[in-house]
Amino acid sequence: MTDAVQERYARFAEQEAPGRSDLYAEWALGVAGDPAVRDVLSRIPENRRQPPLVFAVTRMLGADLTAYGAWRGFVLAHAEEIVAECTGRRLQTNEPLRLAPLLPVLSEIEGPIALLEIGASAGLCLYPDRYSYRFVDGEGMLRRSLDPVDGPSAVVLESVIDGGIPPLRLPEVVWRAGIDLAPLDASDERDRRWLQGLVWPGEEGREHRVTAALDIAASDPPHLIAGDALERIDALAAEAPDGATLVITTPGVLVHIPREQRLALVEAIRALPARWITIDPPALLDVWEPPVDDGSWSGFVVALDGRVRAAADPLGRWWEWRGGDGVAAI
Repeated sequence: MTDAVQERYARFAEQEAPGRSDLYAEWALGVAGDPAVRDVLSRIPENRRQPPLVFAVTRMLGADLTAYGAWRGFVLAHAEEIVAECTGRRLQTNEPLRLAPLLPVLSEIEGPIALLEIGASAGLCLYPDRYSYRFVDGEGMLRRSLDPVDGPSAVVLESVIDGGIPPLRLPEVVWRAGIDLAPLDASDERDRRWLQGLVWPGEEGREHRVTAALDIAASDPPHLIAGDALERIDALAAEAPDGATLVITTPGVLVHIPREQRLALVEAIRALPARWITIDPPALLDVWEPPVDDGSWSGFVVALDGRVRAAADPLGRWWEWRGGDGVAAI
């Protein structure tokens, strides 16, 4: 088991961390060559000892972003707590930038909107109306900007757009709710440290974005419930206010659900009086209209009720509108 830890962390140090986080590369390389730390990590279940998860847990518990030797000392001094926390947690990518490629789809839907997200984590993707958007070209030149009615937001979502720009507007959201196996409270210091710890050192822009989004969510908390989405979605959807269009989003979560449950959940969503927005790998679902050729498609599929609207980076860093007419080449 220790050898498996060594191989996993050496691979992370050599192939995954370089170019993204020098510090995480240093930590992972240190683990690969450190029998005492590997022994601690070997006590964590295999599906809970990924380097980003372990590193985030240590940061949540108080480890500083410092050289490997100091981090190693923290791990050995807090081994029991680290093992327990890693065993009970899973990676939660609560990235508000995913709203950038979803905004043109939300712009197609008549409001006001009741927004319900599956896999909501702390609900940071439930505030499309509270964030600022900056759409740029491949050279970084601004092509379109949008701000909330009360002025620029502390959360600025900058995304590269390739091709024409469809009509865009901020939605009117009157209700925000979500389901998650382990929902997080944006006002809870431990939950905040957990989400902040999932941002790799060196991703300063992302760290600021997540922290500012946590502040917005804490000031106006969404209605989040814990549980299995398939079991809870009907009851939660029934709580949406009358007179609002119910919009259910599944941004990047379906890929983490086993196939049988995933198909049942999609069927349950489509049976509700709601619009459904998703962003998924091309081969994950067979509901796309028109069908998507996985071999020639770039990025993930953004769809509305199964209708293909855009191709996008899974975290929202770029998108390309593929929804037909009404696109301005500006």
